[in-house]
Amino acid sequence: MTLKNTADRWGAVSQSLHWLIVLLIAAIAVIGLTMTDMHNGPSKIKIYALHKSLGLTLLTLVTLRLLWRIYAGAPAPVAGTPHWQERIASLTHWALYALMFALPLSGWLFNSTAGYPLQYFGLFNLPKLAARNEELAQLTRNLHETGFWLLLALVLAHAAAAFYHHLFQNDATLTRMLPGRRRSYDAIADAANGHGASSADAPAPLASTVSAPASPENRNAP
Repeated sequence: MTLKNTADRWGAVSQSLHWLIVLLIAAIAVIGLTMTDMHNGPSKIKIYALHKSLGLTLLTLVTLRLLWRIYAGAPAPVAGTPHWQERIASLTHWALYALMFALPLSGWLFNSTAGYPLQYFGLFNLPKLAARNEELAQLTRNLHETGFWLLLALVLAHAAAAFYHHLFQNDATLTRMLPGRRRSYDAIADAANGHGASSADAPAPLASTVSAPASPENRNAP
C-alpha cells in the first residue's frame, strides 16, 4: 500500500485519517448526546472538557486531511458511476468538510462567548475567539447543535451510499478506502466493468496421459 493516493484507490495516509475521523465523530456524538443529562458535578465538568478536547482534535485531523488531499489528490470516480452520482458524491464530501470545520469552530466560539475556559486535555489553554456575549453564545450554541444533526445525517447518507455500491453495485467505492492487497481492488474493478478472466489468465488445459514429445513451443508448459 502506498502512502499517497493513486488513480484508483486511497493511500495509507488518507485511509488512516478517514477512519480516525470516523471514530472521533462517533465518540464526540456519544459524549455530546449524553453529557447534558448528567448531574452537575466534577464528573460532568470532566466529560465536557473531554468533549471539547476531542472536538479540537477533530479540527486538527480534518485540517491535515484536507491539506493531504490537496497535496496527494483524490482517486478518479469508480468506472461506470453515473455523472449525477459523481456530482452528489462530490457535493457530499465538501459538505462534510465544511461541517467538520464548522462544528469545532462553533463550539469554540460558543465556549468563548459563554465565558468558559478552554483547555486541550489539560495541557494548555486556548485563546478566546470573542468576548463574552450572551446573545452570540446562544446563537453559536444553536448553530453547533443544528450542525451536529446535519453532520450526522450526511455521515449516515455517506455510509449508506458506500454500502449500496459495495452490496448492490459490486464496485470498489468502499473497498478502496480499506487496507488490503492491490489484487483484490483490481478484481473488484474488473467485475464492475464486466471483464472476466482473459485467455492469457485462464489455466492451461491438462496434457493427455499419452502425449507426444515436447516441442519447443510446449516444452515449458505445465
